[in-house]
Amino acid sequence: MSQAANTGIQERPAATAPKRSTSLSSRALPRWAPFAFAAVALALGVGTGAAAGWQSRTQWGLFSAVLFVVISYIATSVVENRRQAKDRLATSIVWVCFLLAVVPLASLLWTTISRGAERLDGYFLTHSMAGVLGSEPTGGVYHALIGTLEQVGIATVISAPIGMLTAVYLVEYGKGALARAVTFFVDVMTGIPSIVAGLFILSIMLMTKTQPSGLMGALALTILMIPVVVRSTEEMLKLVPNELREASLALGVPKWRTILKVVLPTAIGGITTGVMLAIARIAGETAPIMLLVFGSQLINPNPFQGAQSSLPFYIWEQYRVGTDQSYDRAWAAALVLIAFVMILNLVARGIARWKAPKTGR
Repeated sequence: MSQAANTGIQERPAATAPKRSTSLSSRALPRWAPFAFAAVALALGVGTGAAAGWQSRTQWGLFSAVLFVVISYIATSVVENRRQAKDRLATSIVWVCFLLAVVPLASLLWTTISRGAERLDGYFLTHSMAGVLGSEPTGGVYHALIGTLEQVGIATVISAPIGMLTAVYLVEYGKGALARAVTFFVDVMTGIPSIVAGLFILSIMLMTKTQPSGLMGALALTILMIPVVVRSTEEMLKLVPNELREASLALGVPKWRTILKVVLPTAIGGITTGVMLAIARIAGETAPIMLLVFGSQLINPNPFQGAQSSLPFYIWEQYRVGTDQSYDRAWAAALVLIAFVMILNLVARGIARWKAPKTGR
């Protein structure tokens, strides 16, 4: 019986290990290959530009970038395979685009720091241009710095609550035609030119016969700042998990209190970052200040009466004078403005990291 059963069972072939594909052991370029390609492309680009008589260093750099992409693709396709060559081509294009974006920014920062640091000192930050001629090396930016801080501060006090409440309405309550209309107008206002906002406030000034002041410039900056605050706050509120809202509502907490105690504290880091970025966006506006504030070389700490100045207007004013001394003051003021915007961005990143939700144990 057992013999019959044993003879009826067919023996299965023993399992054999799969053969390893030979394509996985193909040749590969070393890790330092992209740096070698970049060095060769740069040498060929500089040599070709010098031989062809190109005067612009930009032409040399663009030609070297094209050579880098071509050399990377050809070398990878020859040594490795077509698939890896396409991957290397995409990576090379990404690096070239990154450098095209970083090089002008680095050049701008280097030029501003090198030109502005020569004139920037304590005297420049604590004195105004009252009684100073354009050809004199004295004078400072104190009056323009005071004007910028006051105008941007007033615009922030007005626009931040309005923008945050609008975003809360769109995310938590907005439905139907009204919400769609508000979203549409916010999108339109995001791309509005600053001169249009200035002309709008100027028309109100002409109808009400209001004199130029820092407040009028702040109102124009408010129009430019509100849509940025709305968009950034709206995106941060959308990132708050709905489970938090549902858990709070399940405990019988009213919706307004859920928003105030659960939703907003969870998204406060991103909201603060958006407000800081909006402040940095309006700090460099010049056209509304030219129309509504008129500029002044005197220190005017009252933003509600009389003409004021600002850092962007001061830079334009000094550049218009056309002397070497005024150019130095313009570069120093530009360095102050860049430092102001950079400090705001660093503060925004610090607050965002500090208020970010804690993950893990």
